[in-house]
Amino acid sequence: MLLKNFIFTFFFFALTFTGLAQEKSIVKITGFAPDYVGKTIEVYQIEDYLSMHEAKLAGAEVKEDSTFSIVFFADETQKVRVRCGNNRSFMYIQPNGTYDIYFPERDPYDPYRPAGNEVELTFYGLDSNDVNYEVLLFNRWVDGFVAKNFSRQRVNPILYNQLVDSFKLAASNYYLADTGKYIFDYVRFTLASLDNIQQAGERNRYEKHDFYLKHYPVAYKNDAYMDYFTNFYRGMIPRLSMECNNRVYLGVLKSSPTLVMKALGLEYTLVNLRIRETVMIQALSEVYFTKDFPQTNIVTILDSVAKHAMFSENKLIASNMIDRLTEVVPGGRAPEFTLTDADGSIKTLADFKKKHLYIHFFDPRSDKNKVEIPLLLDLYAKYNRDVTFITVCPRSTITDESSAVLEQLPWETFIVENSNDILKNYKIATFPNYVFIDAYSYIIGAPALGPQPNGSYETIDKSFFELQKINKAIRGEE
Repeated sequence: MLLKNFIFTFFFFALTFTGLAQEKSIVKITGFAPDYVGKTIEVYQIEDYLSMHEAKLAGAEVKEDSTFSIVFFADETQKVRVRCGNNRSFMYIQPNGTYDIYFPERDPYDPYRPAGNEVELTFYGLDSNDVNYEVLLFNRWVDGFVAKNFSRQRVNPILYNQLVDSFKLAASNYYLADTGKYIFDYVRFTLASLDNIQQAGERNRYEKHDFYLKHYPVAYKNDAYMDYFTNFYRGMIPRLSMECNNRVYLGVLKSSPTLVMKALGLEYTLVNLRIRETVMIQALSEVYFTKDFPQTNIVTILDSVAKHAMFSENKLIASNMIDRLTEVVPGGRAPEFTLTDADGSIKTLADFKKKHLYIHFFDPRSDKNKVEIPLLLDLYAKYNRDVTFITVCPRSTITDESSAVLEQLPWETFIVENSNDILKNYKIATFPNYVFIDAYSYIIGAPALGPQPNGSYETIDKSFFELQKINKAIRGEE
């Protein structure tokens, strides 16, 4: 009996291991990165294309001989980000894929961007059956067609339409026999994007919906599909009929995803339930930073979707979207705030849109904080034409002695209650702290670099210098 139990247990674990091996396949990325010796190359997957939330898959240090090797598991073909420091690129991976790449430093003529610089990695010995090869080849084909024929769009729109249709048919037939689902979807929806080029005789919105989306599976991990999807449904709430729009608004006021889903069901392009639930997440995220819809209610709805969505993929998207909307991240919209100056005037984020904004969160009692003041004054003297400086202090830090420190600052200072939303929304737990926001109210750095060097010997001076150089070029100054 013991022998039988042992054999059964062994057989069970063997089956389990085999199943896991089939679901999760190993991907290996080796490479050459001479500009990053001693630094870590990291690979991130894009968890969803609505929030663009990334999750780290693996990483490896670049050795002294400039090589690195990264190994991780992947269960499906997908686009991934390759990062090192502030530089990033992308590639595609497929189960059991092996890749050899060169990861370069940024182009010296490309200005440093605090939010990250794009670099173009190079493949060595790429297999012609690999998804990267197929995507690169197809993109080159599309770019060549558009470059050759786009000028005919206005000169001879009838001929242009015929050429587009012929090209789409030829490309579809070429990839029809391809067994890779990813490249098939990629081709289909890249070609679909050609229909979005304004032209005489183009399909109307409902025809595009019926042909491309209505009955087609939602390809959550395919960047071409999701790019088409998000563009097609962008600005959905303002596009709705008045009746539908009002019902959506009432659903949000009641924090009810059920009512919002029923309201969206009145729109023809949202008859597909999976699409409708996905679009609901996108649409609510788009109006989150407007003044028309209460933010708390939107978060409540998304939280409900994250827990009880009809489709499991949308649970992850809704959860990531909550993080995206409520956390301060580079590239995201800066949270609103309300500040009151010494004269009693109220200032909001909108009052600082003319220039980039550098928020200095400060404890004037701390010697560690005060040592940065001379450095900040130097930065202000050099860059105040291009950057607005403000200082924010919690009221609990203000004494007769500490308030005198603020008087030497030539920019606006604000004393806020410890419960003020600016401290909560910008996740300010320690001082000094800095947030850098562009002129359009998007986050560049949070926390941003300060005037003192960090562990990598970086300061905010470089970002300010690059901004100043761009602005001088725009102003026509030397």
